[in-house]
Amino acid sequence: MGLSNKTKMREIETSVITQAVAELCQKANFELGDDVLATLKEARQKEESPLAWNALDKIIENAVIAREESLPLCQDCGTAVIFLEIGQDVHITGGDINEAIAEGVCQGYTRGYLRKSMVSKPFSSRINTGDNTPPVIHTRIVPGNQLRIIVMPKGGGAENISRLVMLQPGAGGKGIIDAVVKAVDEAGGNPCPPLIIGLGIGGTAEEAMLLAKEALLRKLGEPNPDPEITRLEKDILGKVNDLGIGALGLGGRITALAVHAEALPTHIASLPLAVNLQCHSARHREAIL
Repeated sequence: MGLSNKTKMREIETSVITQAVAELCQKANFELGDDVLATLKEARQKEESPLAWNALDKIIENAVIAREESLPLCQDCGTAVIFLEIGQDVHITGGDINEAIAEGVCQGYTRGYLRKSMVSKPFSSRINTGDNTPPVIHTRIVPGNQLRIIVMPKGGGAENISRLVMLQPGAGGKGIIDAVVKAVDEAGGNPCPPLIIGLGIGGTAEEAMLLAKEALLRKLGEPNPDPEITRLEKDILGKVNDLGIGALGLGGRITALAVHAEALPTHIASLPLAVNLQCHSARHREAIL
């Protein structure tokens, strides 16, 4: 029985993937998303601290200049984190898809004059690889015959604050709130607030960590469709903003722009909580081939 037109097998050349990744690396580093920029402007209106006003004004001005002049939003152009959704009816031709993505990162960072931050031998000589490879690639197989590529340059300062907490099963929502607020409080200004807080709840340890990072890809401020999780996001955001850390740690009402939480079923003996903080330079771009 033949496949319908909707599910007809498609071939995608690795050269096309390389080109797309190279372009996405540059766009992500040069162009802050409209949703992020709009939320920063809203934060500026809500803020009451003069020091935070100045910081937010500079952050917004920086985003405008970066876009207009094709300059990096931040000197830390990040680890190239790549999310792939590969349709099960897609056939990749012309070589290894992982090598094609790595070549795209190399071209994008080299041609865009983006800082190369990846080092090999991480606990000894820490030799810079020279082209910001290897990327970190997360792959999912999904229905359909398209290939979705998301490039997220993830800065080291915010990534360094990542937390995995294996809570007691009975800790519940309060335990999650307390753990997230503690993580943000201890981080202070180091992750360059105002922040977007990505949370992965449930699953297993490694699944929660990936879920927290994927949560950062959601349109900024868009609530989780589950009302229970939406309430949790709002509660955490309120308590985090009560900390008074403010933009760039200078004090103020707005420490975080949004909390994005995702949850999965988990083992009866477990309650994993992963916290992945994103600085105000929340960069990601995507393409569908």
